[in-house]
Amino acid sequence: MPDSRSVEQLQYALQRLPGVGPKSAQRMAFYLLERDREGAFSIAEAIKSALSKVNHCQRCNNFSENDLCSICVSKSRDSRLLCIAETPADIEAIEQASAFKGMYFVLMGHLSPLDGIGPEQLGISRMLELIETGEVDEVILATNLTLEGEATSDYIADLLLQRDVSVTRLARGVPVGGELEYMDAGTLSQAFSDRREI
Repeated sequence: MPDSRSVEQLQYALQRLPGVGPKSAQRMAFYLLERDREGAFSIAEAIKSALSKVNHCQRCNNFSENDLCSICVSKSRDSRLLCIAETPADIEAIEQASAFKGMYFVLMGHLSPLDGIGPEQLGISRMLELIETGEVDEVILATNLTLEGEATSDYIADLLLQRDVSVTRLARGVPVGGELEYMDAGTLSQAFSDRREI
């Protein structure tokens, strides 16, 4: 182990990234110090810049450098459709698929009482205010298909039952190009229960 407090601090800092354990952090730290100091300065500068410039869109809660993000100010979006997603990465995936032309609200997580994440931390009251403007006709719940994602979706659906808005959930089941023999039991079970008439 190197005799340097700075190297140790760098390794501990890198371990804060998701999926990075002690060995991966050590490899990254050594690589940046040995082989790519210019890259390390570039990463540090990009992080510093993002932290100082990026906040949350006042309407959809996504990351933005402005009060409103580019999606929220776009005249081509359908404000009657509101998609609720867990993370900005989910929004990126939906946008890359070009399958949705409505508006979004990003929860920045999911309900997780054990981690101290409740409705207040997810901005659900802000989401409800957005829906109560009367512009929204349909809310599409696009949370992940995890226990926490499903619990979050169910919680939001229950809140919206008393409101004059249609609530839908993304379809689940067999992916396009998927082969049945390679599907897990949960996916197949969901595909059968969500089947539709053709």
